[in-house]
Amino acid sequence: MLSDLQISRQAEMRPIIEIAEQAGIKRSELEPYGDYMAKVRLELLDRLADRPDGKLILVTAITPTPLGEGKTVTNIGLAQGLRHIGENAIVTLREPSMGPTFGIKGGACGGGYAQVVPMTEINLHFTGDIHAVGSANNLLAAMIDGHLWHKNPLGIDPQSVSWNRGVDMNDVALRNIVTGLGGARGGIPRETQFDITVASEVMAILALTSGLKDMRERFSRIQVGVTRDGDPVTAEDLHAAGAMAALMKNAIKPNLVQTLEHGPAFVHAGPFANIAVGTSSILADRMALKLADYVTTEAGFGADCGAEKFFNIKCRLAGYRPSAVVIVATVRALQLHGGAFEFRPGSRPPVEEFERENVEAVRAGAENLVAHIENTRKFGLPIVVAVNRFPTDTDAELAEVKEAALQAGAMAAVESNVWARGGAGGAELAEAVVAACEQESDFRFLYPLEAPITRKIETICTEIYGASGVEYSRIAERKIRRFEEQGLGDLPICMAKTHLSLSHDPKLKGRPTGFTVPIEDIRASVGAGFLYPMCGEIRTMPGLPTRPAAEDVDIDEDGEIVGLF
Repeated sequence: MLSDLQISRQAEMRPIIEIAEQAGIKRSELEPYGDYMAKVRLELLDRLADRPDGKLILVTAITPTPLGEGKTVTNIGLAQGLRHIGENAIVTLREPSMGPTFGIKGGACGGGYAQVVPMTEINLHFTGDIHAVGSANNLLAAMIDGHLWHKNPLGIDPQSVSWNRGVDMNDVALRNIVTGLGGARGGIPRETQFDITVASEVMAILALTSGLKDMRERFSRIQVGVTRDGDPVTAEDLHAAGAMAALMKNAIKPNLVQTLEHGPAFVHAGPFANIAVGTSSILADRMALKLADYVTTEAGFGADCGAEKFFNIKCRLAGYRPSAVVIVATVRALQLHGGAFEFRPGSRPPVEEFERENVEAVRAGAENLVAHIENTRKFGLPIVVAVNRFPTDTDAELAEVKEAALQAGAMAAVESNVWARGGAGGAELAEAVVAACEQESDFRFLYPLEAPITRKIETICTEIYGASGVEYSRIAERKIRRFEEQGLGDLPICMAKTHLSLSHDPKLKGRPTGFTVPIEDIRASVGAGFLYPMCGEIRTMPGLPTRPAAEDVDIDEDGEIVGLF
């Protein structure tokens, strides 16, 4: 089997102008970036405002393992499968961050014969959106420190500054730093940190904004700290919001690329799902929904992270009523959740375990899948389980997964072979999803916005994670009181927690019970429009593994990039 990069490189791409025309996008609405990528102007939404929306399908997954479950592969392959059976479908995806690309996970363009292309360009600089996010983020950081240095006329408490600098790279040395060293000419010394760019509130705003004016207004509401009297200080107070919007003027336009089978694909915005909202942009979704009958999108990591936030935050804001949910699972991941073996990120996969049938481990690990199905059913949507098949999977193991899924309430459980066969390998899944979209649904949110902050947090922890309770640090309790006094109590909750477990503890696999979630801190993303509690030892700057993926990336004798995956 060829590598993902080899498959991508051998693909015969069509000019992006042709892909746009096929999708119903006018040439005047397109801004090409070379032959195979383009931005789409927001005027398209004005032209198609009266056209009815297509059906929105969310692709999510079980709790992820270092083995990879293939959620992005399935999302792309499902769109290809829908087109294979004659449906008009478009896929929407997040933009890849170079942190995971050069770290453990690799790129985010799918794999095998279910990819979006050009893969190399998308995984690296793409159209520059993430660089624009970093620039806007760091402009505000520079203006905060400049304000402090120039006598601090607003009276900002330097110890309260919560706005961090950002860099789109896993850099553990930047987790905790001191700035302003070097004497009077070096600024005001203070402790601070870097976040990975995709965890920035600027990125969350890009994902959730409805347009240029709305983005400018959201930037103005960003809170960066408080005065010595306890009053909030915003980006507007620092006169930074306008320049931030100027830096993001082009980044706000969704990016159009294509699948390996020449279907249109929007790739736009890239917030992480364990520390942010984890979805592609509302603007990209809205364009796709006006242009297609079916839109497949995904939410990062497991359904406890991305899907919960997709429903409770993004769907509230955008007014979405999704038609169906696809939950991706693999036999090998369920074996890991069932205790068949251990596998740490960066180590060699236990291939010999994959080749040994272990139905008992699959049965035990399927409790994780069952938890995600039961959780997703609380939102009132029909569910299809996609079992991403590998050559080592046995019929007995696959049957165990399907039976567990159906007994837990999934409408269907089907094998997905999109990695090996592209759209043809996703035809059965596509048929099941079309049938699910025809079912009546009762989409609903998990909690009312007017509920107290603590009740919303505790609802997510008990109803979605399966916790027995929640413990708040003194810092978290103090901030919750302050946010409610500021009138921020009606904001939705964006939990920041590990993606490697249903709990806050990455070591707890399967379906853990009897644990208490510790809320160490809670922060306000007022511009994005949510509060985000910090569960346990969650960090907003990842670190590189012992052997990062960057070690395999190079340029060959022909000047071609090699080693990306």
